[in-house]
Amino acid sequence: MTTPVLDHLSRPLGSLRLSLTDRCNMRCRYCMPEEEYLWLPRESILTFEEFDRLAGMFLGLGATKIRLTGGEPLLRQDLPSLVRMLSRQPELEDLAMTTNGILLADQAAALHEAGLHRVTVSLDTLRPERMLAYARSPKHPQVLEGITTAKKTGFRAVKLNSVIIRGFNDDEILDLLEYARAHEVELRFIEYMDVGGATKWSMADVVSRADLLRVIGERYGPVQPVAAVGWGAAPAERFLLPDGTQFGIIASTTAPFCRSCDRSRITADGTWYLCLYAEEGIDLRHFLRQGASDGELRALICETWAGRRDRGAEARHALVDRGVLYALEGLRADPRREMHTRGG
Repeated sequence: MTTPVLDHLSRPLGSLRLSLTDRCNMRCRYCMPEEEYLWLPRESILTFEEFDRLAGMFLGLGATKIRLTGGEPLLRQDLPSLVRMLSRQPELEDLAMTTNGILLADQAAALHEAGLHRVTVSLDTLRPERMLAYARSPKHPQVLEGITTAKKTGFRAVKLNSVIIRGFNDDEILDLLEYARAHEVELRFIEYMDVGGATKWSMADVVSRADLLRVIGERYGPVQPVAAVGWGAAPAERFLLPDGTQFGIIASTTAPFCRSCDRSRITADGTWYLCLYAEEGIDLRHFLRQGASDGELRALICETWAGRRDRGAEARHALVDRGVLYALEGLRADPRREMHTRGG
């Protein structure tokens, strides 16, 4: 059995997120709010073989979970080939993907056959006109079709993520929960976070965990928490309605879970970030393409993780006057700060 690498707070290197591309076919305001973007150079994007090699390094050091993200990961050509490669890693216990769902109906079967275990679809609104206004996409029917198809395909689990923003979709909290219940998928509400491209973020726009539980409790009655199990069991706190329906809340803004966070992320160009809020990352692509051996890569990963002290969400929570993390010029200085590049 692999002995996990631990950081300064005894957090293991447990879960890895791979951002396969910085491109996306939506323009959600909390992720990509501006009109123009700085894209990563094509030649800098990791190949599937490079992703697979890095994944093997992390899995050999105690990681057991990999999540494929973007941008929009389904924009990456021949994605089942990467899934097939990763699924052959002997230490991998869970291979998941987060997608906006637009292309999911066409690709779900191939991804499942290749070895993808779980799918999470972002669904912030049930109203097509709102998606058009907020995400600049008319493809709402395709998102719903993707959810339906994924549910029929046979994945271990299909979940929904909904970022709730006051004045945008906070009047759909119960509708989204009913949709999830009707389709037998677990919904996870996400507090609006001040990360990456959220250049118009304000605390006044955050619908907190307490707000969500109050609205849900008023409709359904007492809500019971579900105890979390193990390190990094999930970023979401889970709750049960009186009828047994389960849902989650990711309260990174008002109730950070930094001290139990075992997650890190690699951007599409191979930059490794130890925290979603991290200012700087480690350029793993450089070492890959300069001919570093497996032993050298493992040593670099071990040393870097062992020195990890990141508590980004806690640090933001402690600020008295909390504003946006990056103004537009800060994003222009480094495109890896954008959420569509970093992968959430």
